[in-house]
Amino acid sequence: MSPSVAAARTAHCVAQTAARFTTRLTTGLRSASLGALAAACLLAAPAQAQEQVLNLYSARHYQTDEALYGDFTKATGIRINRVDADDAGILARLKSEGSASPADVILLVDAARLWRAEQDGLFQPVKSATLESRIPAALRSKDDGSGSQWFGFSKRARVIVYNKSALAKTEVATYESLADPKLKGKVCTRSGSHPYNLSLFASMVEHLGAEKGEAWLQGVKNNMARDPKGGDTDQIKAVASGECQVALSNSYYVARMMRSSNPDDRAAMEKVAIVFPDQQSYGTHTNIAGGAVAKHAPHRAAAVRFLEYLAGDDAQRYFANGNNEWPTVAGVKAANPALEALGSFKADELPVSVIGANQGKVQQMLDRVGYK
Repeated sequence: MSPSVAAARTAHCVAQTAARFTTRLTTGLRSASLGALAAACLLAAPAQAQEQVLNLYSARHYQTDEALYGDFTKATGIRINRVDADDAGILARLKSEGSASPADVILLVDAARLWRAEQDGLFQPVKSATLESRIPAALRSKDDGSGSQWFGFSKRARVIVYNKSALAKTEVATYESLADPKLKGKVCTRSGSHPYNLSLFASMVEHLGAEKGEAWLQGVKNNMARDPKGGDTDQIKAVASGECQVALSNSYYVARMMRSSNPDDRAAMEKVAIVFPDQQSYGTHTNIAGGAVAKHAPHRAAAVRFLEYLAGDDAQRYFANGNNEWPTVAGVKAANPALEALGSFKADELPVSVIGANQGKVQQMLDRVGYK
């Protein structure tokens, strides 16, 4: 801990403790009392620094992750304090807290948001032989010599879901097809500004160019069966029910419904099929969930240990078996029949930095075309 940080925390400790005492003290007694409190806080500081704790800010809203965190605590003795919010909420909180932030590790579910946080100086570099050897270079931020600032731990694909009785696979084989006038009144999506869509749209604008990209967004919006709403599971169910005939979804939502014991989910999956779009061109858009050490992490060693744990075989299998995501570590074998049933595909290799840099431009396009 740096001297300035230690001094700030001691002052905070003194102020908090002094507030518990009455102010009916003489000036001399008050000065002596505050001196004693400062000494007590300084003596307590080493014990606090040794506390086995990790403060986690997480945008992963998956109930199955509880076991993942529990296993880390069992293996290391490090207790996890977790704050849950979406990507945007977490980044706003980090900016607001500044150097006083208690956050150690940040988990986000969108590569472009990881990139943006790096650009905003919210992370710190990590030099780890374990992470460098296990996480592919394309799935972590560039290392300027001091280490990478974020690492991808699981992958998901942005697939097209369609109603098998209403459409043929060839009619929805590309993302571009979603803007085809033939699909007028047949498309449904969640909000265009949601990170899952925003990153896809940013990649499309890169591939098509700004003018054609905006025209494509207008075409998709014109083909809507109803206003964007709900999550990806809602889009799948809307396709199955006939509310619309084609939608976008992350792959793990599809796999989750395939594995569901709910009869209604199973019935819905009987009516739909999926496409990995653009297999004859640039490939299917993929995204990652990843993690980083917060810039002002008070428990840096525990934070790095947690990231290394997420790159381990057990955690990687857990991402696959527990939440139906693909591991980022090569050679890790999962036992998930739904992922196996989805099959392999050609992934778009557009750099994360390009997708991140395009998002502001895309949001302006969404506003112009009225894509909510």
